[in-house]
Amino acid sequence: MGEHNMAQGRPNVVVLFPDQLRAQSLPLYSQRYGAQQIATPNIDRLASEGVTLDNAISNCPVCTPARAMLVTGRYPQTTGHLINTTRTRHSEISIADVFANANYKTAWIGKWHLHTGLWPALDRMPQHPDWVPEGRDRLGFEYWRAYNQHMVYFNGFVHKDDWNYERWEGYETDGLFNYAQEFLDGCVDDPFLMFLSPHQPHYTPFEFAPEKYYEALPNDLVLPENVPSEQVENTMVMMRHYLAMILAVDEMLGKLLDDLERRGLVENTIVVLASDHGTQGGSQGVNPWSKKNPYDASIHVPGIIRFPGVIKAGSRIDTVTSMVDWFPSICGLAGVTPPRSIEGKDLSDQWRGGAQHAQSDSAFIMNFSKYFDWFKNGAEWRGVRSKTHTYAMWLGGKEELYDLEADPLQMKDLSAEPSAQELLIQMRTLLIEHQRRRQDHLGPCEDAKDWLDDQRRVVKNAFGELSHPESVPDWSLLSG
Repeated sequence: MGEHNMAQGRPNVVVLFPDQLRAQSLPLYSQRYGAQQIATPNIDRLASEGVTLDNAISNCPVCTPARAMLVTGRYPQTTGHLINTTRTRHSEISIADVFANANYKTAWIGKWHLHTGLWPALDRMPQHPDWVPEGRDRLGFEYWRAYNQHMVYFNGFVHKDDWNYERWEGYETDGLFNYAQEFLDGCVDDPFLMFLSPHQPHYTPFEFAPEKYYEALPNDLVLPENVPSEQVENTMVMMRHYLAMILAVDEMLGKLLDDLERRGLVENTIVVLASDHGTQGGSQGVNPWSKKNPYDASIHVPGIIRFPGVIKAGSRIDTVTSMVDWFPSICGLAGVTPPRSIEGKDLSDQWRGGAQHAQSDSAFIMNFSKYFDWFKNGAEWRGVRSKTHTYAMWLGGKEELYDLEADPLQMKDLSAEPSAQELLIQMRTLLIEHQRRRQDHLGPCEDAKDWLDDQRRVVKNAFGELSHPESVPDWSLLSG
């Protein structure tokens, strides 16, 4: 199969997309954040064979908004995904639609989280709440071994074509890998796009990781300086679970890389490692498992791309990569034309070793609401993350400014420093420009209640009223 695909000139694509994996906890990023306490040989192996993105950013560090950006290449102000959990509009054109149009087989394996069904919607779901109905609710993914949102790591479950679920044996990373093998077995002579999305290392109060991963951890964890004393005890407990689950993800990646090699697919397969967001881990005094904050612990995620013979092995680039950029960039690397609806940038030329963007490039970062108090005020902010600085403005006018080169752990807010006022104005102006392009305003999250109907379907966005949530895509936006 590998040789056949190479002859066709159409590379396969595999995206490993773990949930809540922050760059800060990986040895790969120790130069920025300091010494690390775990070994991730397979993540390091992938990086040594590809390119590492030093500034991959989650624009909205919450599961559903971030995942919608990955799959559609569009911002929350466009998709309407401002919170967990909303139902994706049927008219959205996904990365699966684009690759299927190019005659690829497509698969989503693992956590989806783009269909209403979390706890507030249980009363509206007659079937199992983790079932995502067939059709446009799956946005074009053909092979489906997925769940909407759950935290069952041992002997958990996926859905196929109906709401009856199928359990895997053992731990999730092993179970999902087995489904990946099943999908690849069915791809003889066909190029493929496969998303593999384990829930690990997402912290949960219910289940964590097998004992073997804990045995690989140091006895005494050392927390970063930005974890205040009152958070140390809780953070120590959480981080042991979190790091153990990272080791499980690393082992899963190793099995995947070995399997691609066994199948003869290494040379013609693009392998991507990314994540939807990070986790605070007690830094800045924030609850250890929280995200949704403008700090690198929440927004800085790993980014690695391997494509032998195309991407220089062991290279690194500091281009600011937004979540919306993954879709068009993967398309660019694979030679597939993205839809005209895309809002991200194609950075594939930089991945290949081309000229990087200017120092002024930045990501528009944001948060709209609290987790489970839907559309209740108290966590709204907008900001800008450049290569060198983070700027954030909270609802009410509070500003924060950090120099990431001098202060990577973001312990010193410069917003009130006289010497930083010129930079503060520049970053504020840059934020205003980002907001103008997205027709965004920093207001109470309850202002967006009318974006959803009573089934949590998106009926409106920042640009006004939309067509019916179940309307068909405008396929004319696809090439060919």
